[in-house]
Amino acid sequence: MRRRIVRPLALPGLALLLAGPLPAAAEDACAQLPKPSVTVKRLADPAIRYNTEYGYRTLTELGRDKLQPGGQVLGLTRAQSVASFTLTAPALVDASQRYECASPQITLSIGFRQMTVYVGKEFPAGTCAYQEILDHEMRHVKAYQAHIAGIEQVLQQEIARRFATDSVWRGQAGTLSARIGKELDERWLPYVNREMRKVDAAQALIDAPEEYARLAEACNGEIKTLAR
Repeated sequence: MRRRIVRPLALPGLALLLAGPLPAAAEDACAQLPKPSVTVKRLADPAIRYNTEYGYRTLTELGRDKLQPGGQVLGLTRAQSVASFTLTAPALVDASQRYECASPQITLSIGFRQMTVYVGKEFPAGTCAYQEILDHEMRHVKAYQAHIAGIEQVLQQEIARRFATDSVWRGQAGTLSARIGKELDERWLPYVNREMRKVDAAQALIDAPEEYARLAEACNGEIKTLAR
């Protein structure tokens, strides 16, 4: 997870007096800045990579953290979660260079990348066993996609409630971008990460014991036989 900050950009030819009550001219100058905004962008669904190079024993080791005791991993879906903030803050600085008004423009990009679906090499493509395992793994793929779509609006509302104020921000010159960036790092990135990790609950439902039992008996027991 990462954040990229584009530092405040003072607009030339506009000097403000921001200490104490603002004169009408200064208020008018601050009003030239765009309103603070928050945008959440969902990364495009990545091209899915399919891998049949590994046997189910290797996949079992790779997926052991999510495996029921005594279980086997016949297929596996892995993806890298991505969340990054980009911050720009156009600013106007007063003639004394002591104060500024700034307008944070925040973009959050979220998604899952490097999505790979593994099927054990014991189950050749075109067989009933391969198709059953693949169908199961595609449910995991859809769960990732549905989760991102489901949290997009929630993240937009929560972050906008904090940053997308009706008026520009004011403070000592050169401090606003750093202050906002610190808050994004320390509060909001952890929050976004927690929301993204909630996909694990949906994935666990797909891997219910009943589903493993069904797969074991699928294809007239072919899967169970090949996975001995």
